[in-house]
Amino acid sequence: MPTGLVDAAERGDLPAVERLLEDGAVVNERREDGRTAVTAAALGDHVDVARVLIAAGADVDLQDSDRNNPLLVTGQTGSVAMLREVLKAGPDFTLTNRYGGVSIIPASERGHVDYVRAVLDTEINVDHVNNLGWTALLEAVILGDGGPAHVEIVRMLVQAGADRSIADREGVTALEHAREKGYAEMVRLLEETPS
Repeated sequence: MPTGLVDAAERGDLPAVERLLEDGAVVNERREDGRTAVTAAALGDHVDVARVLIAAGADVDLQDSDRNNPLLVTGQTGSVAMLREVLKAGPDFTLTNRYGGVSIIPASERGHVDYVRAVLDTEINVDHVNNLGWTALLEAVILGDGGPAHVEIVRMLVQAGADRSIADREGVTALEHAREKGYAEMVRLLEETPS
């Protein structure tokens, strides 16, 4: 029987979360949509709530009906603080969102520079290809705006060893997309010989 733990986590109501856990709420309780309290906390970037739930044994790999879990959510929100909490629970980096992507892909698309920098220090697969046929590098170029944040993300991905030869489903590489869009700085980065 639901105790309201997920709703309390979604609101960021730390005292309620602590009280519910003390009263015996199951830390991995799910709502009808399959969402757990720790995923709800991640979506709201309620880091203190997530910290308590993870310490209480929350399973950060459980996915809801939208295929969200805390790690995947951090790629959307760009929250480095939440990522650090989730990493304490040893997340599965191979789980994918509803688009078949891992967290670095939406983070690269949305220009979350600090998040990309942080997640590159994990075992994330920088060359993971999602259901659209795109990697983080392709998304940063195709869906990015060519501005400083996306340029920095391209630079970091290249330095992390992202495979620049991976093309989209039409056979177009990130370099070719950057040329087509007139993103000169990205072109320069993508043309550089790896050191």
